[in-house]
Amino acid sequence: MGAIVFRVDDLSGTVTQALVKRHLAGMHENSPACSVHAFDLDKLRQPGVTFWSGWAGDDIAVIGALKRMDAANGEIKSMRVADEYLGKGAGRAMLEHIVAEARGAGMNTLWLETGSTDAFMPAIKLYESAGFEVCGPFGDYTLDPFSVFMTRSL
Repeated sequence: MGAIVFRVDDLSGTVTQALVKRHLAGMHENSPACSVHAFDLDKLRQPGVTFWSGWAGDDIAVIGALKRMDAANGEIKSMRVADEYLGKGAGRAMLEHIVAEARGAGMNTLWLETGSTDAFMPAIKLYESAGFEVCGPFGDYTLDPFSVFMTRSL
């Protein structure tokens, strides 16, 4: 896989929409509906959320979003690697892109929520390797056995 090119994405493309839908389907396959906190297309388009798609040539490789919580804090949302790019560094590249964008926007801390079942272990390991640490619920989240909350200072 060559370099991934990141674009701010307005979510109007069918390929991007399909990967968002795949992300939501995966969340529902591995967590009860009441524990799925992934954003749908409408929530990804709300003010305060920046959404990126990452491209390897003409192929979408990864998506991810950053939600501004307040002046100093952001939440990573809806990171998903296209199945054919799993294990090839696309997730790490998107995570590094979001971290750099958050820093550039003046944020001091990033937060995220991900699932706790075995299907989410690769994501948890990626976040840990990038300096994220498990923490308690933040924002409007509450304790949930199907959620892992993580944070990292920038």
